[in-house]
Amino acid sequence: MRICVVGLGHVGLSNAVLLARHNDVVAVDSDPDRVASIVRRESPLGDRELASFLASENLRLSATTDLAKAVPGARYVLIATPTDYDPATDCFDTSSVEQVIAEAAALNPEAVIVIRSTIPVGFVENVRAQLNTRQVLFSPEFLRESHALHDTLNPSRIVVGEISDRARAFAELLRQGAHSSDIPVLLTDPREAEAIKLFSNAFLAMRVAFFNELDSFALARGINARPVIEGLGHDPRIGNHYNNPSFGYGGYCLPKDTRQLLASYSGVPQNIIRAIVDANRTRTDFLADRIFALMPRTVGIHRLEMKAGSDSFRHSPILDVMARLRDRGIELLVHEPLLSGDRIKGARLIGNLAVFKQSSDVIIANRVSDDLADVAGKVFSRDLFGLD
Repeated sequence: MRICVVGLGHVGLSNAVLLARHNDVVAVDSDPDRVASIVRRESPLGDRELASFLASENLRLSATTDLAKAVPGARYVLIATPTDYDPATDCFDTSSVEQVIAEAAALNPEAVIVIRSTIPVGFVENVRAQLNTRQVLFSPEFLRESHALHDTLNPSRIVVGEISDRARAFAELLRQGAHSSDIPVLLTDPREAEAIKLFSNAFLAMRVAFFNELDSFALARGINARPVIEGLGHDPRIGNHYNNPSFGYGGYCLPKDTRQLLASYSGVPQNIIRAIVDANRTRTDFLADRIFALMPRTVGIHRLEMKAGSDSFRHSPILDVMARLRDRGIELLVHEPLLSGDRIKGARLIGNLAVFKQSSDVIIANRVSDDLADVAGKVFSRDLFGLD
């Protein structure tokens, strides 16, 4: 079977690899460097398992920048292009998804177009009406950044937003390429699938925010947060997972998805969703105040990644802490091996780790690594368990 996957970020590339284990997959991206990496069987993304699979697995995978060559003859066209949150419209920018749908439908009217990008509730129904096609489905993904392929090969569940034979057939394609066939499959109406994605990420953001606020209370009252969190975690209804305090939830999905969900609540009473969205700002304000109270002249930022092992700084909460400290006149230094140059966000980039540690009065780290063991007395972090 021929399948086309459009957009080679973490979601698209992981899906392409999964499906190429048993099908002929043509991957499409507008970035020629990213396409060239796939052709060379090299991963352009920071995902070790993805890099290993591309280099070692016998995948039926090709890549191109030309959508017009990839779509004809495809049974399915998967779309995994960005849907960034646009504060001007208070909604996702779905223009890239809409453009690919229109072009794919014109090139191959018989293809089933499956959206894997995150979209607002009601999007599928609207786009079907606008483009006069019934060929569009939505199937949400539930992937962690830096673990995208692992989660694609080992999905917690498969959700497809249509109750039909073709939806079940697509779910079977995803299950066929996975490491296990014992995967729950849920077929729903389009709006229900769209809501499942947004509420899933809102709940995860809420959990992060809860343990961060517990940690803020502990800091303010002189309590050791670790045994408190451990005491909660022994309750099986709460669980001992996803509970390590941080500078806030970040990455590509949680910040934008919670904002989109809040916007979708227009006219519906709510309190919790607004609190989830506001929680990050409250947390970074509080931590910036604590760091400023240490009266440092120079603050070093050890890594900008929003979680350990990620190559992404998108919406990393540590950037918000930096902004607050910079506004108070504190000199900022950044050690980030993934970046080159002299400055970022008003801070000096220091490539030499030893120079960075010596030059910093206080070092802030969202996640602590062994690199900082010799300057532990300088480190400000809320990483209590060494986990994401």
